[in-house]
Amino acid sequence: MKRSGIQRDVLALYRLCLREAGKKPKEVQDNFRNYARENFQAHLDIDRRDFATIEHLLRAGRRKLEVYSQPGVKNISR
Repeated sequence: MKRSGIQRDVLALYRLCLREAGKKPKEVQDNFRNYARENFQAHLDIDRRDFATIEHLLRAGRRKLEVYSQPGVKNISR
């Protein structure tokens, strides 16, 4: 299946989130994975053509990832 550019961006962000979760201590990696999964699943009902909302969520997600990937962040919860 061929994906649009914005779909590829969303998937790339999700993969980055999972990679960053793998860099955290073993005992909290699941917390980071679950947090990412829940955040992405919370927005599954957005219309694929609502580009403004999707782009906004991508920007917000990248900012969150930047914060949570810092070494000082040791755990996360929802």
